[in-house]
Amino acid sequence: MARLTQNLGFLGGGRMATALARGCVQSGLVSGSQILAADPSAEARQTFLQQVPDAKLVDGNEHLLAAADVVLLAVKPQVMPAVLAEIAGAVSERHLLISIAAGIPLQKMARALPPQTRLVRVMPNTPCLVGLGASCFSLGTAAHRDDGRLVQQVLESVGLAFPVEEHLLDAVTGLAGSGPAFVYSVIEALTVEGTAQGLPAELAALLATQTVRGAAEMVLATQQSPAELRAQVTSPGGTTVAGLAAWEHQQGATAVRAAVAAATQRSAELGGDHQNGAQ
Repeated sequence: MARLTQNLGFLGGGRMATALARGCVQSGLVSGSQILAADPSAEARQTFLQQVPDAKLVDGNEHLLAAADVVLLAVKPQVMPAVLAEIAGAVSERHLLISIAAGIPLQKMARALPPQTRLVRVMPNTPCLVGLGASCFSLGTAAHRDDGRLVQQVLESVGLAFPVEEHLLDAVTGLAGSGPAFVYSVIEALTVEGTAQGLPAELAALLATQTVRGAAEMVLATQQSPAELRAQVTSPGGTTVAGLAAWEHQQGATAVRAAVAAATQRSAELGGDHQNGAQ
């Protein structure tokens, strides 16, 4: 991975910002001294420094813009309009702005900033916190190809990252953004029923968690489809056949698909709300 020469500024020092900063340093993409952060919360600032020891804290968003070339906008969607209004006068041609705020379209952000501001919108997910993220990003109209490569490097420091057209980010949100919660629900259900079948609760939880982890790793490691791997553990008349019959009877796959569809639709609705100026 090519080392970056730019300073990375994190406008907001919450959990996702901290994970990205830590990943960039641990991967060797930048040194800790190239990381800057600004956050009004003393607790957030302290945690950020604990996780990224050589980073520098900056007093105020405009000071962050003055010191950083690449700025990650890691603030909550409802405060983004105020933040953009505050920093607009400090944004120049040298800046690349990367937003990880959910639901705010590139066009809306661009209207609040100087013309030709280079913008990239990112949809990360919470497994970024443990280096196993699945993220997608979309370039604004003024962003360069090199900007996309830089964003991909930052995101790949904490997992996998893929460029997509902005209209696909709602589906990314429904699948990858909300998906961990659906998987946690599967782990929870496996644990509850394992306990109901007589296993100690702690053992059932460990077995369920490791089983999901191992199954996911099998898909990645073998590059076989889930259907192919499922067939390999499904013997005629065996236990897995009986379980899958119950899964189909209870419409398990349909429920998962419905969850992704509902989350995608809600993401689109929220994006529309932000597009129309609603909070």
